[in-house]
Amino acid sequence: MKSPLKQVAALPFVEVESGPLILLITTRRRGHWTIPQGWPKARLPHAELAALEAFEEAGVEGDVGDQPIGSYAYTKRLHIFSWVRCSVDVYPVQVRLQELDWPEKSSRRTKWVGPDEAASMVWEPQLADVLRDFARDRLV
Repeated sequence: MKSPLKQVAALPFVEVESGPLILLITTRRRGHWTIPQGWPKARLPHAELAALEAFEEAGVEGDVGDQPIGSYAYTKRLHIFSWVRCSVDVYPVQVRLQELDWPEKSSRRTKWVGPDEAASMVWEPQLADVLRDFARDRLV
């Protein structure tokens, strides 16, 4: 069995009086809820890539953490008969602004939700764990 391929993800969030809100996006092909993510790019640090994916896929800009807050694994469908296992490092992005227009706006939906609701909406169980851990760590 092959080693999982690496991906990088952004966890866009804002702090409000009641606690953090997380920005979820839908996948383009199946419409499942997830967070912005992508393949590593040569000479682009992973934290910067997370910020770039957050902008391209969700239209948000903000302050990205320099270390991942967690990781998760999932199986990505590449083609009708092609699947690959991926391991995704998740970087927090504290959002300062959300644009009215961005590169992938027409192919995705976005939704701001609390961490528990976000965890119940995402397709990947390990991503749900990352979201719950993020919320718990914010309370400590």
